[in-house]
Amino acid sequence: MSLSSPQQADQPDVGEQQPGLDGPPLARTSLDRASHHRQDEAWLAEAWKTGLVLIVDIAKGGRALVSGASSDNPALVLVGADAAPEGERLFLGIDPGGVPIFAVDAPLPETDGAEPRSLRDIGDRLDARDAGILTAAAALGNWHATHLYSPRSGQRTTVMEAGWSRIDADGAQMWPRTDPAMIVLVHDGVAGPEGVCLLGHNVAWPAQDGVRRFSCLAGYVEPGESAEAAVVREVREEVGVRLRSLRYEGSQSWPYPGSLMLGFTAVADRNQTIVVDPEEIDEARWFTRRDVARMIAGDYVDPASGVRMSLPMRSSIAFYLVERWLGDSLP
Repeated sequence: MSLSSPQQADQPDVGEQQPGLDGPPLARTSLDRASHHRQDEAWLAEAWKTGLVLIVDIAKGGRALVSGASSDNPALVLVGADAAPEGERLFLGIDPGGVPIFAVDAPLPETDGAEPRSLRDIGDRLDARDAGILTAAAALGNWHATHLYSPRSGQRTTVMEAGWSRIDADGAQMWPRTDPAMIVLVHDGVAGPEGVCLLGHNVAWPAQDGVRRFSCLAGYVEPGESAEAAVVREVREEVGVRLRSLRYEGSQSWPYPGSLMLGFTAVADRNQTIVVDPEEIDEARWFTRRDVARMIAGDYVDPASGVRMSLPMRSSIAFYLVERWLGDSLP
């Protein structure tokens, strides 16, 4: 049986960046998921022989082997079927070159010139192909690791549909679920270096090397709630601030373990009294664009406490929202 990409000559090349996917780092992908092949066992068997496999260690935070990990252009290390470890074969899709891509959850082998890295470490520096592959592998692998048993019957489940569902002995299937969560950068709407944004420090975040990390406000969308309503509610609950307006900015998967982050910016009066929820946030404050630029540069020290402050990792949608606001003239 011959293998071919489902793309036809008159269809868009999946290798090109798709419209609307030039935003948050982990929204980028050039992978065709080719879902119509997931139940085609004959096709999958042939695809495995000629495809490439990403080994991903879900137990170690979804790490995979990466070459050039410290460079500006890291790349995933994928192996042929003959070098792949034993394990469930998760079919991720077809890459722009027409190559079937699989993932297997297993400990990472020692490989010369390669180092284990997660999306947190290098997601923003991967190209669209590799970002799409590792994001899908981490998300799907995390779902399998936490759904070995059916929540309906308690029975052991087995993998179906090339890794895209699980089934119990009674034939009841379940499919991967993604939890919607909102994240918002609140700012005052003022242009220029004196414009401010509201960032908070979560009580669960330890200081790393003496650096205190601040980020956007975030929370899960509750049942029966819109994303917009969740933004208004979470900001009010976490810091006691009322919003004047809000705008949707984009989304990206955050497979730790299985969230879809819906990114917003919102405008609020900076003169409102901040009242934090002590179970969620132990400090929230307004930072000027000058402050934020120095936080990105790594040299912002709080004048009151003498503590150095930073932002989240560049692969996060929080960093994306902050960086967009920093460079926005806000006319």
